[in-house]
Amino acid sequence: MMNNLALALEYLRAYTVWRLTSAPGESSTEPPTLPLFDADEATVFTSLVAQTQLSEVELIYLMVALAPHLQPGFFDALIRDCLPDGGEFPEFGGVRGANHRGLLPTGETALYILAGNDLQKRLALYDLLSPKHFFAQERIIALEGPKPGEPHLSGRLIPHAEVMELLITGTVSLPPFSMEFPAEHIQTAMEWDDLVLHPNTLQQIQEIQHWMTHSETLLHKWGMRKKVKPGFRALFYGPPGTGKTLTASLLGKSTNKDVFRIDLSRVVSKYIGETEKNLATLFDKAENKDWILFFDEADALFGKRTDIRDAHDKYANQEVAYLLQRIESYNGLVILATNQRANIDDAFVRRFQAIIHFPMPRAEERLRIWRSTFPPQLQIADDVDWLQVAARYELTGAGILNVAHYCAIEALADQSYLLTLPRLEKGILREYAKEGKVV
Repeated sequence: MMNNLALALEYLRAYTVWRLTSAPGESSTEPPTLPLFDADEATVFTSLVAQTQLSEVELIYLMVALAPHLQPGFFDALIRDCLPDGGEFPEFGGVRGANHRGLLPTGETALYILAGNDLQKRLALYDLLSPKHFFAQERIIALEGPKPGEPHLSGRLIPHAEVMELLITGTVSLPPFSMEFPAEHIQTAMEWDDLVLHPNTLQQIQEIQHWMTHSETLLHKWGMRKKVKPGFRALFYGPPGTGKTLTASLLGKSTNKDVFRIDLSRVVSKYIGETEKNLATLFDKAENKDWILFFDEADALFGKRTDIRDAHDKYANQEVAYLLQRIESYNGLVILATNQRANIDDAFVRRFQAIIHFPMPRAEERLRIWRSTFPPQLQIADDVDWLQVAARYELTGAGILNVAHYCAIEALADQSYLLTLPRLEKGILREYAKEGKVV
């Protein structure tokens, strides 16, 4: 017994044969009947058909786009069998690829299979290929733009790469960091209990969690979608090492969402138009994925603006405007991070639902971090007074972790497995030197 995807492909085969063998302008026989799919089949294809409630026409259109990806010689074999004398067949459309040797369907191919040469039927189906149709809106199928001067429907029908991967493998792999996708997938093994923040900061983080839990109800069931923009935008600011990146990672972990860190310093290009192109690629990939986007070093693009003195200033403002537009239309959580709030132009502040300060930890917070950071296998000497250490040395959580790492390695190296005050102070002084501080 064939699965539903195979049934749909065979249905397209039969329908295409019926179209190719019908006399021009008439149909001597009835078209093949839509097969009865197994509604209980647990496959991605079955779920896609059920969730989108595809009509018969939409199903055929979808299968036209998928066919050469499932069976490379699909259309060539049909044309060869139905038209053994060969010759040109411009009505059928289709193009040849650079490496792929089979026929690749175009918009013309889909319309011919669905409507033949009936102009009225063809015109009625144009909406199917429109950018406003859900196939395009949900990034399932795209109609490639035509070559200059060629008919509008001569562009290829291209199923989205992620749709193909999902149909074939059942999953969609996360994109790797690259020049085309300048974002790094970040994760953490830590839990909320491992994160020590100022109470005010924690309270504001909880507000973001509340939005992540209840946004669907607010927007759809309570009807606020008409009044508020989708998504949530937050600004994290504070010194390095105070927990901004870890907080973003934990928000993703606790809600089972993927988090991607984007370093804007890598996205921004000196070449006009390249920054927008890089950002467009990023947001197009993230669309409808419910990812958390974490923009590190946000002041690389959102810094204080200056008067427009030349074309570069003008285009810099256009880059900011473009990023703001894409951030505001993104329906997930976007977090921008900076070390100094003063570096962010005040004109952008109103765009954020939350502006959260990550201050240097106070003595009581440092005490909690010191006590929880060292591995339990390391014995703490009697001369180590955590209360005194926390009060005396001002370090971030990341700085304390660096000290713990150094001390643990040294204890393993000399096989003492003991943390003494001299060793601890040596580690602290090393960290101070790295940060350019003096005791």
